[in-house]
Amino acid sequence: MLQKLVMRPGVNREGTTLANEGGWYAGDKIRFRSGQVEKIGGWTLDGGQVSTGNSYVGVARSLKNWIGLNGYNYLGIGTNQKIYIQQGTGGVIYDITPIRAVSSAGAATFAATNGSSVLIVTQSGHNAQSGDFVSFTGAVTLGGNVTAAILNQAQGYQVTYISSSQYSITVSVIANSSDTGNGGGSTIATYQITSGSAVYTQNAGWGAGGWGGVNPGYSSTGWGSSAPAGLGIGAQLRLWSQANYGQNLVFNPRGGPIYYWVVDTNPNIYNVGQVLSPTNTNTQNTIAYWRTDAGTAACPTICNFVMVSDASRFVIAFGTDTLGNGIQDPMLISWSDQNNLTVWYPQITNQAGNYRLSRGSQIITAVQTRQEIVVFTDVAIYSMQYLGAPYVWGFNILGDNISIMGPNVAVAVNNVTYWMGKDKFFMYSGQVQTLPCTVREYVYQDINQSQSYQFFAGVNEGFNEVWWYYCSANSLVIDKYVIYNHLEQTWYYGNLTRTAWSDTPLRGYPTAVGYAPVTTLTQAVGLTDTTIYIANKGNFPSSGVAEIEAERIIYTSSTQTSLLGCSRGAYGTVASVHNSGVTVTDIGVVQSGIIYHESAVDNGTANPPVALDSYIQSSDFDIGDGHNFGFVWRMIPDISFNGSTVNNPKVTFTVLPRQNPGSSYGSSDLPVVTSGQNYVGQSTYEVQQFTQYAYCRIRGRQMSLVVSSSDVGVQWQLGVPRLDIKPDGKR
Repeated sequence: MLQKLVMRPGVNREGTTLANEGGWYAGDKIRFRSGQVEKIGGWTLDGGQVSTGNSYVGVARSLKNWIGLNGYNYLGIGTNQKIYIQQGTGGVIYDITPIRAVSSAGAATFAATNGSSVLIVTQSGHNAQSGDFVSFTGAVTLGGNVTAAILNQAQGYQVTYISSSQYSITVSVIANSSDTGNGGGSTIATYQITSGSAVYTQNAGWGAGGWGGVNPGYSSTGWGSSAPAGLGIGAQLRLWSQANYGQNLVFNPRGGPIYYWVVDTNPNIYNVGQVLSPTNTNTQNTIAYWRTDAGTAACPTICNFVMVSDASRFVIAFGTDTLGNGIQDPMLISWSDQNNLTVWYPQITNQAGNYRLSRGSQIITAVQTRQEIVVFTDVAIYSMQYLGAPYVWGFNILGDNISIMGPNVAVAVNNVTYWMGKDKFFMYSGQVQTLPCTVREYVYQDINQSQSYQFFAGVNEGFNEVWWYYCSANSLVIDKYVIYNHLEQTWYYGNLTRTAWSDTPLRGYPTAVGYAPVTTLTQAVGLTDTTIYIANKGNFPSSGVAEIEAERIIYTSSTQTSLLGCSRGAYGTVASVHNSGVTVTDIGVVQSGIIYHESAVDNGTANPPVALDSYIQSSDFDIGDGHNFGFVWRMIPDISFNGSTVNNPKVTFTVLPRQNPGSSYGSSDLPVVTSGQNYVGQSTYEVQQFTQYAYCRIRGRQMSLVVSSSDVGVQWQLGVPRLDIKPDGKR
């Protein structure tokens, strides 16, 4: 008897494998299209990521893509340490991180120790935290190896905090006994805004402190209290919001000021972003003074999220302070005048204003749709709609007693808003509804909600999908995803590390970023060493490009604890001395850089590309009501390999029998299934495009089918396979 294996689309983990008979139970790197299961598309790395000027530092949490009036394709990239703009696909990545402070001449001095590459910098009240970046100009040689060119290098140095008056930096040479100078009286230190954390830290979240004990012109960014020294936003998880004001960029690090970046008339000049401040008189990024009629500051100086409305172009600050008083109200919304970001003080002659929401303790995020802005607090959801003068914006509560996982887990698709709550998924399409989810238990039983502010949502519109990326229960980094196909109303999931996502037609493919593989040095590295000893290679490839502090190193081979055949000072960097314990980052592969999804069959960010291990496993099926054993003697596959890039592509079919639901044929949730899996009584077959049938001998009361692939160049879509099954007794 030929039995068609017609399965319902989507993965269902809400019951047992037998209760879900006729459906799919587990999978990875798969999707459903037109009701049929197939492998997801692969990805490639944006060109030139390892060359000088074409990479970024830190974990990226925000992407913003737009086209300037000059025709350039811009991509804003906000990381926990800096913010960048890339000019064009594969183009140079420019650092536009705003400046926090500039010292007076001679305020910063250097002290070197013979035999060390670490310099002690002394400057009273520097307000820098570990991980911040500083650059120097006007410094002179210390007298030996530490020359003026080394001290004044353009890319600057990362700070290690010592005290309120001292910090250390690591230079690219070892100081000698002649390095006794202090850099001279003309040294000027320029500090970028305080770096943030790559993970959430308990007692360092929103409200635990202000702008890191630093003072970018404002007294506080906590919830109404100044930041204690050494704490604050530098200890917070760094999240960014970005929005276009025309061709220019408005951006905000959560819990900090609003900044503005202007496209220069010279396309090769990339100035840093400027804080929107009443005292900002920078001639390049000119911003008018924001003043009240009394002449005092009126612009927001702190907020948690910034947006530019599609309706009449208002700049809107969420979770902000009142008229620039420096005291943050996490439930307050302020907006500029219509089509004028320079006016925020409400007057009869403008449409600037503010409004305080009442339900909740803080505004988490906001999502713009065609008809309204949907605003989320920690317990409620509001509709914000443009009314025009004199009321300007109207607010209506849409739902109460709802939850949201974090600032980046809500997206709008076709005027429907989807988001991830604390224990379920939601949608809003005119009314707030719980989104039925067939993998809800699977997701929420293995999730690290303490890192929920890392979680984010992205749209893959070409496949009608909303993706949510999250941390599994024992992970501090994102390692899993769950997908909702809003057209077919199906769910599926898998394992993947990404940190931000953008899907616009401007770059042709959905754009993402991820983690770079990281390890540490176990031995100090000298100027000429060609073997570098590391703690653990982990996800590093067998060969690639490593970055240690400011130096990039090409290595030709590796072991689990070493990088071999190293070419030092690659891509225009300088060979340097590095101390044991320093971080080593691989920037040439897989999860680093800008990644274009659906642009390949394989993981093309590695060189050569590597296969995506994909699989789908059915729930159990049986004969009739399962009172008979079944004997499978023939299998007739039905599969398409359209899109494959290799000759003779193949997948593996595995039939897993068992006697009763309580008996085991292996793990019910297989992370990877290949022909090497060892299950008692299983039958495994390689299936190619023209495989007509395969003879087999499989006996069981119920069975499960697994289709998997782990070869490079293979793309597949499953049809309706058939099994030839005979009744075989009732034991």
